[in-house]
Amino acid sequence: MALIARSSSRRWGSLVAAALFALALAGPASPGSAAVDEGAAAGEALPELQTAPADATNADGLETLVSDYRTRVPTAYTTESWAPFAEALTTATDVVEDGSASESEVADAKTELQTAAAELEVLQSTFATITNNTFWRDTAGNPIYSQGGGVFKFGDTYYWYGVHYRGAESYLANPTQKYDNQVSFVSIPVYSSQDLVNWKFENRVATTSTSLGSLGGTMGNAGWIGRLGVAYNENTGKYVLPVQMWHPTQDHGVLFLQGNSPTGAFTFGAFQKQVVNSPTTGTGDQTVFTDEDGQDYLIFSNREGRSRAFVSKLRSSDSLYAEPAVEIGRNSSGREGNAMFKLDGTYHMCASDLHGWNTSVNYCLDSTQGRVQGDYTDYYTMPGTQMDYSHVTQTGFFITVEGTVRDTVIYAGDRWADFAWNGIGYNQWVPITKEGTGIRFHSMSQWQFNATTGEFRVAPGNNYILNPDIQADRIIVSNVVGWTRTGSGGVTNVNGGANGSRFALQVNNGSGVRQQMQVPAGTYTLGLYAKGSGRVTVTGADGTVHTLNVPSSSGWTKRELTGIALPAGTAAVTVTGGSGNLIADQFSLVRQGGGTDPGQATRYEGEGSGATCTGTIDTNHSGYSGTGFCNGDNTDSAFAEFTVQASAAGTATVRLRYANGGTTDRPGDLIVNGTRVETTPFASTGAWNTWTDRTVTVQLREGANTLRWDPTTAGGLPNIDYIDVAPAT
Repeated sequence: MALIARSSSRRWGSLVAAALFALALAGPASPGSAAVDEGAAAGEALPELQTAPADATNADGLETLVSDYRTRVPTAYTTESWAPFAEALTTATDVVEDGSASESEVADAKTELQTAAAELEVLQSTFATITNNTFWRDTAGNPIYSQGGGVFKFGDTYYWYGVHYRGAESYLANPTQKYDNQVSFVSIPVYSSQDLVNWKFENRVATTSTSLGSLGGTMGNAGWIGRLGVAYNENTGKYVLPVQMWHPTQDHGVLFLQGNSPTGAFTFGAFQKQVVNSPTTGTGDQTVFTDEDGQDYLIFSNREGRSRAFVSKLRSSDSLYAEPAVEIGRNSSGREGNAMFKLDGTYHMCASDLHGWNTSVNYCLDSTQGRVQGDYTDYYTMPGTQMDYSHVTQTGFFITVEGTVRDTVIYAGDRWADFAWNGIGYNQWVPITKEGTGIRFHSMSQWQFNATTGEFRVAPGNNYILNPDIQADRIIVSNVVGWTRTGSGGVTNVNGGANGSRFALQVNNGSGVRQQMQVPAGTYTLGLYAKGSGRVTVTGADGTVHTLNVPSSSGWTKRELTGIALPAGTAAVTVTGGSGNLIADQFSLVRQGGGTDPGQATRYEGEGSGATCTGTIDTNHSGYSGTGFCNGDNTDSAFAEFTVQASAAGTATVRLRYANGGTTDRPGDLIVNGTRVETTPFASTGAWNTWTDRTVTVQLREGANTLRWDPTTAGGLPNIDYIDVAPAT
């Protein structure tokens, strides 16, 4: 079972506390896949499980943890959370120094120490910036080689495991061509982080020389090493890493490695060719999911065909065996990249199209009974993944952050495919939030995250254009994803993009494409690379058109339009071909200076990605802004909620636009960050297409804030169009 935070005793004597403060202040201790028929039937006998002898001791792993945790400084944490941690650290230190401690005593000390560390509450936290669409590097400046892995929290530290393939090095050296079949295994590196943004390289927990135990040979003899995850087993005190493996003499299966610490060497633990109830040996794609009760599960599809999605419990005693699987979903076309997360009591399993590491929307299943191995919905497309095919990725893994302010799920997309000229794992991370009764994907090229509070916000360098590099479609198409065709001429993506990229956009004379996006008020810069001639316009929510004329050129030329003043709301970028063809690539629409202009309000639409409408998004009454309005259900539980950002804590003015075509008031309690501040009246406006404003003053904190209106009568709320939030002062 994996380690989870749980309540600990708050009893703590002043003498012990003083001793542990001295201990802490003393410093650290010294030292590819096409869909085919499914093959084997589920009823066939399974091959015998092969396991390795257990390690003799686990004390060295505990000593590593103690040495690490002695570097924590008590003044950085709350007194209430530090006390049980200090007590657990003292106990663990005693066990390390006791040469006669049993294996179970070592495991218990390790578990209690990590549990207490997971509950440490820092006194100060900050936002850190996540930048996508670039090669991620560790704190030493070296590339992060981490494909098909996962991030797991043990104690107060996040650990990122993945696979380093040889092709990653080729792509890093020259990212302007394909490197097919360069997936020879190099190692499984691990990185550590406290903030999920800055990653320190720790070790290579497995390499080509890692022994395969009773199987014979080493991991260098395997024909394929694939997707993986890591679980902590409380009974053994060991970290278990299940990874896909194909071996020329051993068939396909799940290889289980195990280690004594998160960053130490992992050794052979077991090899399981087939999970009971799966129709094939091995797995299609797999990840590890840890539930809130600490139980670990293998999430996977069957290898051949990949039409079935399974949840298999890892054996509680040692996590070295996947128990009989429960099928939770099926799709005849096949799915890959299977991964799971839990948000607000619902389990979500998501996966991608089956076409070999290529970009895809996310197809998700939701639990209907609140049980991880219970019934699930049919597959549906996760909202927010359609415009750029999940930020030009396929499903990788999810990270659930239980913050002090809010819980946030981070989607980690896998960018390694022909469309991206392969890649180095090329991870793309974006937040997922609950929206109404569902979830939503927030595609951003740059955003900021606070790993302590769980809050996120758009970063100054975010590009508001989606699929700007025309890389989402992996083949030549006549309708480029994310862009709507205009005019009667031809539109396509063509091979040979700017700066050595694979694709670019081509619009013929008399044709064009258009994309709409929600932007905050500010001054923007439009940029692109182009050859040929044409025109690009940016139209603001107020109808003002800003035009960039593109003169004819035979080679790629950078074009730019600065000083574009846009009000908050829906903006549109339109690309039109001139005399002949316009070929364009690497579009950008970035706010100058990053912040909101002083005195200007930011608009949050009722149908926007940061809003929750308990009802439907409708368009049947004229006069609304954006692409629709929130028509709440006629019940006192049908709330409307907005997530808004503040650059600083202070007073803000909120203007809500609504329509009430009924004859009675439809009041709602305004709840800001969980605290009720007033009851807002929403009097009749005489008709459902007659809109008016209601202004309130609220106190906002820096970063993300939630503004929620709960109806106080059975009639529900009025129709809500948007809110405008003036900057906090």
